[in-house]
Parts: sequence; structure tokens; C-alpha cells
Amino acid sequence: MDEILDVDLLAFERGSATQRRAVTDGVMASLRTGFVYTAHDLSGGLLDDAYGVLGRFFALEADAKARYVDTESFGARGYTGPLTETAAVSDLPDWKEMFNWSDLPPAGHPLTVKYARWYRPSVFPDADIAGAGEVLTEFHCRLVDLQRRFLRVIAEGIGAHETYFDTMTTYGTHLSRAIHYPPMSSAPGGGAEGHIWADEHTDINLITALPRASERGLQVRIDGEWVDAAPPSDHVIVNSGIMLEHATNGLIGAGWHRVKADPDQRSGRLSVVQFCHPRPSVILTPAPSTVTAERPCRYEAVSAEDRLEEVIWEINLIPDARRVE
Repeated sequence: MDEILDVDLLAFERGSATQRRAVTDGVMASLRTGFVYTAHDLSGGLLDDAYGVLGRFFALEADAKARYVDTESFGARGYTGPLTETAAVSDLPDWKEMFNWSDLPPAGHPLTVKYARWYRPSVFPDADIAGAGEVLTEFHCRLVDLQRRFLRVIAEGIGAHETYFDTMTTYGTHLSRAIHYPPMSSAPGGGAEGHIWADEHTDINLITALPRASERGLQVRIDGEWVDAAPPSDHVIVNSGIMLEHATNGLIGAGWHRVKADPDQRSGRLSVVQFCHPRPSVILTPAPSTVTAERPCRYEAVSAEDRLEEVIWEINLIPDARRVE
């Protein structure tokens, strides 16, 4: 069975050529599972502050949280209530609520005009939690930087220049998402109707980072079995998405995962993930280094925007295609 390995991003960036190669090899081996753990330089204090703000937000009354819904963002900004998102393989919506935010390119940038609906301003709960926007924006930007740096390891791993993903992710539609999973005892039917926190799925983007979770629950599908994700202390979990599978010609598959409470798990769970996206104008096509006689090109060229729209429609965040015309 393949295993999820832990690596050190800083050793890739600051170490010897041998250390750099070892990190690259470890990442590529681990991503056979779709997941890898990495040491990092994110501030522990910043993580504490961000998770503190988000814990306070989800503790607000339902009517207060509802003030931060952005109905035109298709789940990409503000608050999304329970039983809204449904995994593409499931008939039952997930038992979770979410808060989503991002950052914007400079004012007047062409992307914000041509792709305005993907670059909507964030809706922060500053009216209820003073300084929330400042803390969450810094958190978002620091994590975007970490993800772009980690993509350089992957670029070298697929035989491309380390900066291969840099340009396509500059001003990408990166999305930070806090997810509160309420106790399963509070789910419809007291949890007896079959809902779980998040049913099995893959992410649409290039890579996803998860810096911290308050409780266990994340599981990874490896060789047909569900394995608990158990990173070393203070490591970030990174997983591969559908767009990375496309960009690597299937060399790195998208990581299948779910979030499920154990029967004896009575509490809820809070985690924050960030989805690293290319700009919507990017045409996704397999990197030349991943196309060989033994691995012919498997994927057609498609814009990142078109691929994203298809997936968010599949998970019911665009309930009717007429809404995006």
C-alpha cells in the first residue's frame, strides 16, 4: 500500500541539491495517494488568530451568520449554510457549514473586468467580530504564498522548470474556506438519515492546503481503503486536485477523500482549507514533460473557468445553468 509521507518544504528551498532531490522524490511518491504532509514556516500565532476568529463566527446565531451570505458567488464568498453542498457521487448533502473568502488583484486589473464573478469582494464578519477581515486576509495571502512555493516542488517532480506554475497561479482565483462540521447528533434524524460531514470527492483545483483541524475525521482513499489522515504535529496537509491531474497528464491523480465522524465522536470539527487555482483565463493542457510515447496525451485543452464551472454545477452550487448565462 502507498503511504502518505511527510516532507520539508524549507529543505527544498534552503537545503543542498541532495536534500532538494529527496524532497521532490518524497512528494512525487506520496502524491500517488493524492496527499502529502509538509513542514512549513506559517506563523503559529497567525493560525491561532485565524482559527479563533472563525470559531467565534460559527458560534454566532443563525440569523447573524445569514447576514454574510453572498448569493451571487456560487459558494465562493461569505457564509454557506448546512445541507447546501452535495458531493458529485452522493444524493445526500454534506452536514457542514462554511465561510469562504479570498483576495483581489489590483484595482482595475483586466481579470477583474473580464471575470468579475470570480473576483467578487470578500464578505467579512467585522460587524460581529472586530478585525476579522484583516486577520483572515493575512492568513489567506500567507497560505497562497506557501502553496505557490509547494507547486515548485511538483514542477520539478514532473520534469518542468520550478517556476512552471508560477505565472498561471499569479492572481489565481484562490479560495480559503473554513468548514464547521456540527456534531452528527444534530444532523437530520439525529444522524440516522445517512448524512456525513463530507462525502467522498476530489477537489477541482491544482492543490489544496489544510493547515490545521480541531478534530480528526479526514480520510484518504488509498488502494480502495479509507485511511485516516494523521499528519505530524504542525505540518500542513497538501492534496492534489482535478486541475493538477489534467496539467500532469494523469501522472499525479486527484486525491480522493472524505470527512467522516467516528461513532464515538461526539464533538464537531473546525478546519480551514485553501484551494489553489490558476487564473480563469489559463488554458489547462498537459505539461510537455508529462507527454511521452509511453504516456500519450490524455486530456484536451480546456479553460480553467470552464472546468471550474462544470464541477461547481455538479456539486449543486450552481443549481441551474441558466444562472451563469
